[in-house]
Amino acid sequence: MRKRSAKSWTKAKEAQFLSVLGETCNVTRACEAAGVSVTHAYRMRKTKAAFRAAWLDAIGAAYHRLELVLLDRAFNGTEKVVQRRDGSEERMREYSNQLGLALLKMHRDTAIQSSTEPTAEDVEEARRRLAKKLLRLKERIVAGGAPG
Repeated sequence: MRKRSAKSWTKAKEAQFLSVLGETCNVTRACEAAGVSVTHAYRMRKTKAAFRAAWLDAIGAAYHRLELVLLDRAFNGTEKVVQRRDGSEERMREYSNQLGLALLKMHRDTAIQSSTEPTAEDVEEARRRLAKKLLRLKERIVAGGAPG
């Protein structure tokens, strides 16, 4: 039996990697924290479906957290300390126009969709889908016997 090297993959290292990846959205930093090579992490992602799914979940969680932080900054600004000539300090809120514009551009289509009324075709399609679902549910209940 061969002894595992310090760089070998373990469940503990995998958990550490995924935790840091979910916090930072940074593969290199996650590898450093877990004590594994970047090459090995990418190889594991390519060959292990469960790890690949966990990797995607971690990146998704980090992405959503980053989006919330950026939205908070866009809406609430960041505190900036301004030094006056007399040596005193003034604290103020600074808002990034560039960040605000990027967020507006990213969500423009969704915002437009939310402000428009559904078309008659959309309403009819939703009715048809709902009627099909109700019919399937009724068939399942009848096939399984009446509840109660």
